Amino acid sequence: MLAIVEADLGAADVRALLALHLAGMHASSPPGHVFALDLSGLRTPDVTVWQARAGGALAGIGALKALGDGTGELKSMRTHPDHLRTGVAAALLEYIVAEARARGYRRLSLETGSGAAFEPALALYRRRGFAEGDAFGGYVPTDFNQLLHLPL
Repeated sequence: MLAIVEADLGAADVRALLALHLAGMHASSPPGHVFALDLSGLRTPDVTVWQARAGGALAGIGALKALGDGTGELKSMRTHPDHLRTGVAAALLEYIVAEARARGYRRLSLETGSGAAFEPALALYRRRGFAEGDAFGGYVPTDFNQLLHLPL
């Protein structure tokens, strides 16, 4: 059974998964095109981070950033390598979408990279109703990123 709760950003396993996430983003995107939040960015009052645990083991993380205009931004989605393809990302995404709705957001948006490394995540987002759309939150569309939105 998967338990999703607010993440303890001081926990060693959470910090390790966040470090893996950042390293993966930097390995898969050119310099200047990585917008993943580091630990200090995740500690701001406008960001809530959740962890998914399976039998006590960290299975994944995901975050929601309030943009202040009735929109939320999905951030820092990462499944632990030991839990890939087990539904962790889908469960976290559904949880965060429900939270965005509960907060009264009109739209949930995300920015992610382009290329093979991002295809599994993009497939999940599209299956859940996200579609490519306009720029938001200061992002500039490039060949190296994609901007997706889900009306709520």
